[in-house]
Amino acid sequence: MSTLKLKTNINRLVGNVTIPGDKSISHRSVMFGSIAHGETKVTNFLPGDDCLSTISCFRKLGVMIEESDNELRIIGNGFEGLTEPSELLDVGNSGTTIRLLMGILAGRPFFSSLIGDESIGKRPMTRVTVPLSKMGAKLDGRKNGSYTPIAIRGGNLQPIEYELPVASAQVKSSLILAGLQADGVSTIIEPAETRDHTERMIRQFGGEITKDHHTIRVEGGQKLTGTTIRVPGDISSAAFFLVAGAIIPDSEILLENVGLNPTRTGIIEVMQNMGADLEIVQAEDNGFEPSGNLRIKTSNLKGTVVEGNLIPRLIDEIPIIALLATQAEGTTIIKDAEELKVKETNRIDTVVQELNKLGANIEATHDGMIIHGKSKLNGGDVSSHGDHRIGMMLAIAALLCKDKVELARPEAISVSYPNFFSHLNNLIR
Repeated sequence: MSTLKLKTNINRLVGNVTIPGDKSISHRSVMFGSIAHGETKVTNFLPGDDCLSTISCFRKLGVMIEESDNELRIIGNGFEGLTEPSELLDVGNSGTTIRLLMGILAGRPFFSSLIGDESIGKRPMTRVTVPLSKMGAKLDGRKNGSYTPIAIRGGNLQPIEYELPVASAQVKSSLILAGLQADGVSTIIEPAETRDHTERMIRQFGGEITKDHHTIRVEGGQKLTGTTIRVPGDISSAAFFLVAGAIIPDSEILLENVGLNPTRTGIIEVMQNMGADLEIVQAEDNGFEPSGNLRIKTSNLKGTVVEGNLIPRLIDEIPIIALLATQAEGTTIIKDAEELKVKETNRIDTVVQELNKLGANIEATHDGMIIHGKSKLNGGDVSSHGDHRIGMMLAIAALLCKDKVELARPEAISVSYPNFFSHLNNLIR
């Protein structure tokens, strides 16, 4: 097992970081380019392991995709241009790839089989296989379709009216992609607003989708047309530097080209509620995905409560928010976050276990955690557990530690941020 000695006990962080492309939008740009008609050009694509898995799967489905310097050229021939794969479709570590791809394959009149890594093998798939089966697709997998490998024989889909049992952008998106192939209008109702990149992407490719509060309607049989996509920076990646700038003394960081989609900006609201010296210094909205530059400075922080409808808007940022809370005065409570248990790891237990190793004072609850601040972090041996967001969070935590910190399985970070350590090292003064 590989390990990495992390930088510790640093003085300050100063400088600019251009945030790499958004992972969620990069995935969807490949998928929509592949099911649209004509050429799609994508710039600022994230070449992380997860997104490369998506490219690999669509190439096996017969789509021509060219890569060059974080740019893609995709030649799509519509849903009907996808062909039966002769190989297993390996999604690697990517939950987005497998769940959204299932929605696409559900409507295709051929057989395909999806596999992934050990982590994917533990993630629940019935939340997708059950509604897709109701639409008419034939799906099966381990434990009655609960886990990978998942086999799909797609075909003629009927529209569905379906209320999601959990707020999940992946499940919602899978059903929208299936709905685009159904004979009629599908209605999807979500219990709380989740990231809306799929809805925005449909409109960017010339399609139509309507949303009324938490009810989404999409009509099948639409023809999507290739377009140009400029992927904004990933706010989930920016979050690690936002927190670092707030908790490391005498720091000031400018983060450039950060996606500011309102369904993803929960991290900004939470940090401002905690007293962070954080401002949006430039913002633009091109009609597709809003973006802007963020400035963060060392801050005096206070505890807060993170709950309810905020959770889907920052679900991926909770590990780094937990670290932020260890450096705030008072207690921070995170709740309504059961979804953390079915991410790349059980992120509730993993965050608590690893940060406590470094000297934090955190307790796990059934749906979140209670963080007691302000904690002095010391050092120790920690692990990413193969989870990219845990790995990056621990690398930021190490900056505060007075003793050495050794990180096991650091390679997981390349899933979403291949240049993370070089960007971090450029800020250290």
